[in-house]
Amino acid sequence: MSTRALRRLRGKQRGQEALDLGELTLGDSPDEQPAAGEEEQLDTANVSPPADRKTSRKAKKNKAQKNFSNIYELICDADNEAEKISPDEEKPDGNQSKDTEKNDNRDVEKPEEANSQSLSGDRVKKKKKKKKTKVASDGGQEAGPNDDIDLLLQNLEQSNGLSLQNEDCGGTERRSVLHVEHRNLNPETELKRYFGARAVQGDQRPRQRNRQFHRSTWMTGPKDSWPRFSRPGISMTLLQSQDGIQYFSFEHGRDYQQVQFKFLDAVESMDPNNIVSLLQLNPYHIDSLLQLSDVCRIQEDQEMARDLIERAMYSFECAFHPLFSLTSGTSRLDYLRPENRAFYLALYKHMMFLEKRGCPRTALEYCKLILSLDPDSDPLCMLLLIDFLTLRSREYHSLLQLYQDWEVHRNLSQLPNFAFSTALCHFHLSQQEDLDPEEGVKQRHRADVMLQDALIMFPGVLMPLLDLCTVQPDATVTSHAFFGPKSQIGQPPALAELTALYVGRTCSLWREAAVMLWLEESVKEVLRRVDAKDPLVEDCQNKRKQRYQSAPRNIHRHVLLSEIKEATSSLPLEVTSQPVMGFDPLPPLDSVMSYTRPERQHVGASNESTLSLFFRSLLPNFNLQGGLRQEDDMEVARAGQELNQEVDRLMVAMREMLANIRFQEPPREDNPYRDEEEWD
Repeated sequence: MSTRALRRLRGKQRGQEALDLGELTLGDSPDEQPAAGEEEQLDTANVSPPADRKTSRKAKKNKAQKNFSNIYELICDADNEAEKISPDEEKPDGNQSKDTEKNDNRDVEKPEEANSQSLSGDRVKKKKKKKKTKVASDGGQEAGPNDDIDLLLQNLEQSNGLSLQNEDCGGTERRSVLHVEHRNLNPETELKRYFGARAVQGDQRPRQRNRQFHRSTWMTGPKDSWPRFSRPGISMTLLQSQDGIQYFSFEHGRDYQQVQFKFLDAVESMDPNNIVSLLQLNPYHIDSLLQLSDVCRIQEDQEMARDLIERAMYSFECAFHPLFSLTSGTSRLDYLRPENRAFYLALYKHMMFLEKRGCPRTALEYCKLILSLDPDSDPLCMLLLIDFLTLRSREYHSLLQLYQDWEVHRNLSQLPNFAFSTALCHFHLSQQEDLDPEEGVKQRHRADVMLQDALIMFPGVLMPLLDLCTVQPDATVTSHAFFGPKSQIGQPPALAELTALYVGRTCSLWREAAVMLWLEESVKEVLRRVDAKDPLVEDCQNKRKQRYQSAPRNIHRHVLLSEIKEATSSLPLEVTSQPVMGFDPLPPLDSVMSYTRPERQHVGASNESTLSLFFRSLLPNFNLQGGLRQEDDMEVARAGQELNQEVDRLMVAMREMLANIRFQEPPREDNPYRDEEEWD
């Protein structure tokens, strides 16, 4: 029979004795004997008055709470396993020792004392029984020092509902490629890793007492130099939740809509001072911050441009829905809604500032965040950028995981950036010093095969890449028809745009000496396969002719935002001929409008010519743009005759005016040799 059952037969409850923590010992010697007065103290504890019983219940509750807090000490500590089992099972009551065998013998000698248990003792016993069952195992056995620690943790999780998993002990599942780590959204985390915390936080001043309160955010921290924050009228609503995916949308309040209309008027005026005036009255208007940031960047004021973008992001984050998650990858924002586009653009511009600042790891997290907002349509085409940021941050396994997971349904190998970047990933993995030699050989073989396939599929990449890397290719390469000028001229327009974008962005990654030697070997092998009439060469040529005829609108939008001159020069005429606004470049043709701008009453037609405006200044009733609306042909003909008469009279008046113009000669002075400094 267990110690607990024998103790219940005696009628003794541990919570009824007077606790003396100072005399509790953790002796390891099994020869310790209980003192002679301990049994008398236990006997007197059973017949203690009710007042003492209440006190003992409080002490027992405090002791139970103290022992319950030790659950977290059981995690990841197998060395002190015997000391971290529940103390209710190890420590006897009162001043008794831990020797359970001697307690069993003593309890057998006095079983008749069980009849002296009072009614209050029965109530305490029932409560004690419930607490005991929490630490018991599934088979009804008592948890002892020799039980498995995993079994104890499992019981604690089932009974208390506590999650005891952490990074050290619990197994971590494979995370999604769209998972974002919130600690990497802060650029200071990466800068501290490069330069140390002292160098990053050295110029930060201590916080003052009268500092205004700001909400704590993840993406960007508020600055004391910013205006006092007041909600500009933006909110976020949950549209629907389906299959674990939440669809959200930003909404503009009535006051914010009026500010938006004023902003559009300021943009049409083509005067940045009007936007500045609008921002002075509304310091957290999103589109004004984005547009003025572009103006500051063009004027080479990078600090102010970055500050305006961070202020826009802070305004967005203060309007987040409680269920909106930046890191889980399950929150969606539809780019077709104009209210959501500003959030995309703010994240993109902030990401580019981080990349130029020397924080590629932080920029990669923002790239994944933008991609997770709408991974299906990818409105800003982040798949053309994520490989570059991954290579710069040396997260090679992340890029290979993305390529492996999305190749089936997205055909990433048909993009030049993924075809070359994945081969470059395998090459860098093969160059690691701590890699197993056999694994290094496998990685190098994969890199060779993938680079050769990429050169065969996209031969127009080689020569522009070598040109930007300032490398003079061999004569056999330049004279060969496969890599010669014909390979670039014969490219479809969409492929030429993708090629120029990749070469202009990632040419710095190919300038390493080891990478150039590897590229040279692969080019020689490709020429050998081309001369040997490899069937893959003809197959890739047919694919280039059938595909890449026209690029979708999101690729054009990405090229415009990237501002890479090699790529923007290859944009089609229908894109470059239309005006591009920094707050909404190339809006979707099927936009979902929640509110419309009221029509403005213009004084004159917007498409009037200069001659028409000149005539209107002379004749206020003149309207060459069809202002007269007649219902029949007679009225139309009469209006045409009147118009011709007015034009004739105007021309006659202009001839008379020009004929009567006389130019007056300037007055001559009597003394031409007069000194100018002479006083009158």
